[in-house]
Amino acid sequence: MKSNVSPPDQLQSADPRDWPVAPGWRPLVDGFFASPAGAQLLAFLRERLAAGASIFPPQPLRALELTPPDAVRVVILGQDPYHGRGQAHGLAFSVAPGVRVPPSLRNIFKEIERDLGQPPPAFPVPGGSLVAWAERGALLLNTTLTVEEGQPGSHAKRGWELLTDALIAHVAAQAQPVVFMLWGAHAQSKRALINAPQHLVLCANHPSPLSALRPPVPFVGCGHFGKARAFRLVHGG
Repeated sequence: MKSNVSPPDQLQSADPRDWPVAPGWRPLVDGFFASPAGAQLLAFLRERLAAGASIFPPQPLRALELTPPDAVRVVILGQDPYHGRGQAHGLAFSVAPGVRVPPSLRNIFKEIERDLGQPPPAFPVPGGSLVAWAERGALLLNTTLTVEEGQPGSHAKRGWELLTDALIAHVAAQAQPVVFMLWGAHAQSKRALINAPQHLVLCANHPSPLSALRPPVPFVGCGHFGKARAFRLVHGG
């Protein structure tokens, strides 16, 4: 019988055993949470939950569940999850099904259509969920993986960055060529983690309406999706 109970829209547990990931990520994730920095982060999350804070998303590691390390072909870096209730679902720039498409994601869709001459692929119905991308090899990774309702950046510098830096470096160390899309100064600050010549690193302004049209490299017109597609065709898919 189908359940009528809706899944939670906020974090319920600060126990990483409740956060599924693909097996290939497991050693790295377990090693982080066993470290002093990981333990400190979990203690912070437990403290905030006990204080009644609403923390998003319900599954902080969902990007690692949907996209195994050996399947990664594109990495798109975000900063922290959406801080409005019901928006964040563990994938950078993506929103849960049925949620209105936010301005940054709308600009991403517009650039895909401008660059490729077609609507964004893999969207059988309108919406802003990028689960289909994640399932096809796009690691949609925020550098901070939780946030409190109405408080952007509230969980920055609490330890998540140590894990996500390690994830980026892990992908960059693999022989498989990968496209890294770094939009905005925050994402571009991770450029030093990607030092292998087989990868394609694309940098532009953030797709936010505040910066998408500004120099030095406006997001609108950057052509990243066409470059990524051409690179992937050369390197096997």
